Amino acid sequence: MDGAPRLDAGTRESLEIMADFLLEIGLEEVPARMIAGAETELGRRVSELLTRERLLAPASKVTTFSTPRRLAVLAEGMATVQADTEEQMTGPSWKVAFKDGAPTPAAEAFAKKAGVPVSGLEKTTTAKGEYVSAKVKRGGKAATEILANELPKEVLAIYWAKNMYWRAGKPERFVRPVRWVVAMLDAAVVPLEIAGIRAGNASRGHRVLNGEHAVVLPNAKAYADTLRKASVVVDVAERRQKIRKALDAATRTVAGARWREDEPLVETVVHLTEWPSVILGEFDREYLALPEEVLVTVMRDHQKYFAVEDADGKLGPYFLAVLNTQADEEGQAIIRHGNARVLRARFKDARFFWDFDQKLPLAERVESLKHVTFQKELGTYHWKTEENLHAARELAATVPGAEFAFDEAALMKAVWLAKADLTTELVKEFTELQGIVGGLYARAQGLGERVAVAIYDQYLPAGAEDPIPVSVEGQLLGLADRIQTIKAMFGIGLEPTGSKDPFALRRAANAIVKILAESGLPLTLSAVALAAKGDAKVVAFLRERLNFYLKDVRGFSYDVVNAVLAADADDVRDAIARAEALTAARKSADFEAISAAFKRIKNILRQAEEKGFEVGSAKGAKLAPEAQTLFDAAAALAPQVAKLRQHRAYAEALGSIATLRPTVDAFFDKVMVLDPDPVVRGTHLGLIDGVLRGFSGIADFSEIVTG
Repeated sequence: MDGAPRLDAGTRESLEIMADFLLEIGLEEVPARMIAGAETELGRRVSELLTRERLLAPASKVTTFSTPRRLAVLAEGMATVQADTEEQMTGPSWKVAFKDGAPTPAAEAFAKKAGVPVSGLEKTTTAKGEYVSAKVKRGGKAATEILANELPKEVLAIYWAKNMYWRAGKPERFVRPVRWVVAMLDAAVVPLEIAGIRAGNASRGHRVLNGEHAVVLPNAKAYADTLRKASVVVDVAERRQKIRKALDAATRTVAGARWREDEPLVETVVHLTEWPSVILGEFDREYLALPEEVLVTVMRDHQKYFAVEDADGKLGPYFLAVLNTQADEEGQAIIRHGNARVLRARFKDARFFWDFDQKLPLAERVESLKHVTFQKELGTYHWKTEENLHAARELAATVPGAEFAFDEAALMKAVWLAKADLTTELVKEFTELQGIVGGLYARAQGLGERVAVAIYDQYLPAGAEDPIPVSVEGQLLGLADRIQTIKAMFGIGLEPTGSKDPFALRRAANAIVKILAESGLPLTLSAVALAAKGDAKVVAFLRERLNFYLKDVRGFSYDVVNAVLAADADDVRDAIARAEALTAARKSADFEAISAAFKRIKNILRQAEEKGFEVGSAKGAKLAPEAQTLFDAAAALAPQVAKLRQHRAYAEALGSIATLRPTVDAFFDKVMVLDPDPVVRGTHLGLIDGVLRGFSGIADFSEIVTG
């Protein structure tokens, strides 16, 4: 608004010490999937900028907001002016700056640069000699100057999966055109410009309920309350709560019903709305004859509707739609009727496809996979099916069928039919049902429950929170499919690089690790890779994902993970067990001390190697008393630790290793390892090398961060 006061750097003497700053970027509607990440990044960038420029105080609070039409951040209690600073500037050497006590041109030039009189120059003694120096006081900049200069660059640097140009001949790109900008320090406008739009104090309300009328903000802190009056809930958490309450209220109108919890769908509709409301609709009961998975997918993925179920979890003939508006009873009835009509048409299509697909059994569809491309350089899905069969056969050969109660014939049939549903009309229409449709068709066509379940579960887990396949057949099918894909893509040079992973190979490898971690399958990463004839690069890739799984999924500290994987990075469940034991053991003072000792041993051995010292043998050698005690203690302990390791009793094994602490401490206190005598030195090196090797099978203790 033209009447709003504007701040500039020249008015810093009139500023309050602390103020609230608001930034809002108004946009055309942004895709829901992109909003949360952008909101987080904007908050991070603003926080980092204000921190870097010394404008955030310990009591400051930074809050982010977003809707489909805006991203915003509110910094409460930030400084309006940087604090003044004082720094010590160093100039030329004292001899150059002063000759016979008189200042030279060099001294005068440095004094001018520092902004002090020559008489204010000081002598500073450093390791390199005596230099001239000066204490320089610098006045802090006004926050408005910093924000005006730096904030536009931060906003335009936000990452978007897809960007667009919208101003002819202009360089800036953004996810959608910028339509308005609000930038306020308390009640005053900060004079910044983003993508050709000058900031003001006028936002926009709900496009329908408020029209395109300007919503003037009285001050930064009044942002959320003012927009709420214009039918916009800018706080994501508040919108989420409003939607959940509305879903509950609408469902209560049906006796004994509840809406089916769906957190990802909740997040989607949260980012699709500014002023959400919910209506309950109904569809014909005849469609309940279709598989539940089909009905829910149509409602959820295609219409963004929530399913309704009874107390037993059985699907009911209702749906819940989240609207981005508020309507009276007549308006709701019209919307309800329209939504039900659209849903009925989608269900009708699904039923037609289901019936049509049954005319051609899955087994007869496999031949058609020769016309479905998997990857242009590799071949078709028929080729992939044959490759998957080979990998599954190799994996099955290492898993005792009787012990793990799986049917190899059922596994092979499931692998052969796993991709056949790609040729069905239902999957072509509803691609989200790939695999699920195959499992449902296999059951409907009487191909056996083991076959059906394996096909149904083949794409599990899709993420870290998903379960693994329930059956051994499904687990082996999932492993075979994924490792064959990874091996094939690596073979033509399409391995992931940096943030690029167009074929989701990291996700495939993550799933392999998760299946091995949570199943009882006696398979290692190298065994899985070998089943698809994967090379060392494939094994290394799987082990990198094991590192990710241990740290990012299971939450083990980085040094514990490094220590465990340095000892062995092949057996997933064994690595988890060792990480758990090591995490518990590191709390012991003795174990921390022994870890520090192992690090010392490793450093000594590295130094010896660099100097070309030979490592001898301590066995049968004449040793100092402390060295002999260490040799004897290690020799006595090694069989006990080995036996405990064999039974995966890692906690007890680590406790036993920690008992070496006093012996190791005494050795280092009394013995000079790198003795001048080469024979004695070689004996000592052989002793500590044996200790290191003998007790590093569980973990490389030198990787543990101590102190």
